[in-house]
Amino acid sequence: MAREKKTCVECGHKVKSLFIQYSPGNFRLMKCENCEEVADEYVECELLIIFIDLILHKTKAYRHLLYNVVNQESANVQPLTISKDRSLLLRRTNDESNVSMSFVLESLEVLVNVLSANFAFVLSFALAAKMMLVMSRGKEILLGVLISSYIKIFLFAMPVWEFPVSVIFIVDMLVLTSNAVALKVMTESATSRCLAVCFIAHSIRFLVDQISGPMSLKHLGYVM
Repeated sequence: MAREKKTCVECGHKVKSLFIQYSPGNFRLMKCENCEEVADEYVECELLIIFIDLILHKTKAYRHLLYNVVNQESANVQPLTISKDRSLLLRRTNDESNVSMSFVLESLEVLVNVLSANFAFVLSFALAAKMMLVMSRGKEILLGVLISSYIKIFLFAMPVWEFPVSVIFIVDMLVLTSNAVALKVMTESATSRCLAVCFIAHSIRFLVDQISGPMSLKHLGYVM
């Protein structure tokens, strides 16, 4: 079985290996034959530094994550596992007399919202990317976009520390720009086109989320 090639984080050129290991803890970083720079300096960096560079939207950090860390050929795409629906954070019930019924309705509503909003995002992203970008690896690109949504993990802390609602929209904007950087790295397209594709997909997801929320709850109330 052929050894999978890695990618130079500086220029995006394929390299045979990132380092040569002589003994445990003793290795030498390899240089890229194309740009003659160290192929991947993040190999010897702490995770915190990599995470900071990802937040700063550095292209090198995204190449390291998407090409040299994640095995895209064997990874499974699971669109719903890293998406945290904002409806779960924004909507709270004040009716304490029907806690059980409200909990069931709320849970079903969130499930409907997550499924519909994520389906709308994936579909709109695929259509927009097909029209505006040159894509040949749809599954891998979608996986990269989902991985670049890592910033949504901050939403899990909101119910604990009670951040203002505005933080949700700030996180959404960071996710959008992060998705655009990942798309640019994987397609080598213009930044404006990548931003446009992500903006369209996120806008449609937001609209579907806002529309399906009240409608699903109203419908479930009639059924029950």
